[in-house]
Amino acid sequence: MPDQSGTLTNPDAACANFRCLRPEDLAAALRHSRRDTLATFDAYEAALQAQGQTNLALPYSPELNPPLWELGHVGWFQEWWLARNPERLRGAAASPEVARLPARSATADALFNSSVVAHESRWHLSLPSAQELRADLQAGLETSLHLLTQSEPADTPLYFHRLVLAHEDMHHEAAVYMAQALGIELADPRCQQQPLPGPAQPLQLTATQHVLGSVNAPGFVFDNECGTRAVPLAAYSIDSQVLRWRDYLPFVQAGGYAQPRWWPGAAGVWRAAQTSAAPRYLRPALQVHGPAEAAWEHWRHGRWQPLNLDLPACHLTAFEAQAWCAWAGRRLPTEAEWEHAAINHPAQFAWGAVWEWTACPFQPFDGFVPHPYRDYSAPWFGSRRVLRGASVATQLRMHHARYRNFYTPERNDIFAGFRTCAL
Repeated sequence: MPDQSGTLTNPDAACANFRCLRPEDLAAALRHSRRDTLATFDAYEAALQAQGQTNLALPYSPELNPPLWELGHVGWFQEWWLARNPERLRGAAASPEVARLPARSATADALFNSSVVAHESRWHLSLPSAQELRADLQAGLETSLHLLTQSEPADTPLYFHRLVLAHEDMHHEAAVYMAQALGIELADPRCQQQPLPGPAQPLQLTATQHVLGSVNAPGFVFDNECGTRAVPLAAYSIDSQVLRWRDYLPFVQAGGYAQPRWWPGAAGVWRAAQTSAAPRYLRPALQVHGPAEAAWEHWRHGRWQPLNLDLPACHLTAFEAQAWCAWAGRRLPTEAEWEHAAINHPAQFAWGAVWEWTACPFQPFDGFVPHPYRDYSAPWFGSRRVLRGASVATQLRMHHARYRNFYTPERNDIFAGFRTCAL
């Protein structure tokens, strides 16, 4: 459970919030993250080889990356910002253009630099073998851990170690939702969704002013959290938890996907392109046993299974969230409303089951200055929607009430759902 500062309290060093980890605990978290990366890749390798894909090849998808490329990119990113970065001890003040030291592999930059290797081209590269990439990852991790022993236990010199940890954890989450898309079973119990209880009474919050952003926050801060924005909030009522399938599916059963009035503008364009009148990974059950409302199945681990209606509604686009709200006479919260409730009412405001769509476009706060990893935030301002919270696929150490996730509104491969506010 996050405390009022937004930090997850956990005595396990590998799971304690990464933003303020000191060198010894940061080393443990880096090792933990790498074990997860390799274990998930092992599951991909076994599943694809069982299907006859000995080279781990997959058909092109705009949502996914080839598994071998993902593995190589994680190692490249760590080496680029640590072992090869002469200004790593300057933290967020480091120059992104500084000349890098030589890579262990002469082809690493040409293969795995996501800033220059276009997404579609990643599917046509001649990549090293899985064995070679595993060896490279091990060598890179050993170097990174050695550099950590030479760093002072202060926020600035630890900045890039924390950054590469967060980056690898993000890619592990991407591997989890990619496994869902490919029908690959992951044995990790942390990635299994759990039923939600019946919702508690909504939070009734009084008018106030909430300040988004971080100023002189201790530890690591993402650049899009820097700066501030003071947001006046009128009194509002917000759900205490996200919607369950039990809450969402009546909209589907009422023919909501076929009624244009719930899908204005870009939502209507997206809806017209869909072949199914139901959320991704769901279908009506072929054989009904029990009440009609339970007659749904969901796609998990490569097979259709009965749907537990108390699971959080998940793999929904922002368009689907908005359509349900319009049908139900509700609205999505703004990110200021979401954050104010999460920070000030942590005991009543349950989050972490799914990423939660908000009503807000992804924009910088006042005073924004990009950090050295220039591609993280700035290229996406204005084109994506803010999500808040976390999902079951998010490493616990990444949970933070001020963390801003951001995706384009049509994405439904991610573990995303929503909660609502009264109009």
